[in-house]
Amino acid sequence: MDTLENLRSKTEGAKDLKSVVSAMKAMAASNIVQYETAVSSLADYFHTIALGIIAYFKAEKIAAINEQTTTKNKAEEVICAIVFGTDQGLVAQFNDSMANFVSSSLKALPGKKEIWAVGERVQLLLSDEGFNTSKLYPVPNDINAVTPLVTELLGKSQERQQKEAVTSFYIFHNQPKPGSGYTPIMQRFLPLDEKWKNSLQEIQWPTKLPPQIAGGVKPTLVALINGYLFASLYKASVESLASENASRLGAMQRAEKNITDLLEDLGKKYHRLRQSSIDEELFDVVSGFEALNKHAKK
Repeated sequence: MDTLENLRSKTEGAKDLKSVVSAMKAMAASNIVQYETAVSSLADYFHTIALGIIAYFKAEKIAAINEQTTTKNKAEEVICAIVFGTDQGLVAQFNDSMANFVSSSLKALPGKKEIWAVGERVQLLLSDEGFNTSKLYPVPNDINAVTPLVTELLGKSQERQQKEAVTSFYIFHNQPKPGSGYTPIMQRFLPLDEKWKNSLQEIQWPTKLPPQIAGGVKPTLVALINGYLFASLYKASVESLASENASRLGAMQRAEKNITDLLEDLGKKYHRLRQSSIDEELFDVVSGFEALNKHAKK
């Protein structure tokens, strides 16, 4: 049975926990702003790079991309999935939903599967699903740690593709929803083939003037392609970090509401118990007074 002292102790503990939750909520909100700003800035850069590649196609009059023929059949092809997860806590089903999405998406594709995981927790979940993880990378802990990770991923992926060890690369990450929450998405990263070219050309050239290439043709194309690939990986990493903090913010908001409800319930119990204690004391005083009064009359 709860006592007044016990209820006071529970109330103080709940207040301390609420202050911690409020601090974590503020931190998650601050991080989201940081990552969303990075995504917004990257969107303009990504659009500029895409326009540059379209300009190259127009200037060089490239109508189609000649894809390399391969002797491998579909069952022998190797598909590499770059999966962004998190190793931080209080993110609800962030890794679980990503692992389930990756599993269902890859099982629908023919060929052998290879996983490059960003985050140990999502790697363990994918291992439980039967996927082989050949590379494991730490999750960036801030915006400055994203560039080194992306640079390494970009270099390794291009190296593997040039050796024809991997047929195609896919990126899996969580993307923030407008308003709140996130959703897992999948995008093809490499190779840059005819399908990729057609998707780029959905972006319209902004003027009626035909584009021209200044400088060497090959160095220009290499720079544009490297910029496009870097921006794709960077965007995926930053959106994953923004989604992680959105998940944590949602968890903290729910925890804050639960603690507020708990404090309200403890307050009501405390006041009821205190009032009952006061009533008992008054009853004892009245009973004692009546007993003394009867004794005096006798």
